Amino acid sequence: MAWIEQVRPEDATGELAGIYDAAVGRAGEVAGIIRVMSQRPSLLSTFLRFYVQLMKGRTSLTSREKELIATITSRENACFY
Repeated sequence: MAWIEQVRPEDATGELAGIYDAAVGRAGEVAGIIRVMSQRPSLLSTFLRFYVQLMKGRTSLTSREKELIATITSRENACFY
């Protein structure tokens, strides 16, 4: 398994600290997918904007359908979602 160095929440500063704080505010913790991208806060910020648009933006799919697709995809990829 590959190892990706991650910035721990208590070590985050600047833009990354803000991203981590927002994550804790939304979910109560910093999700693994966010920590994995912690070495590149600007890329992480772009990803999060994309994710919010994808999952929360107006589409022909309901929120439930989007979550179901994400859950099934994660299960098929043996990823925790």
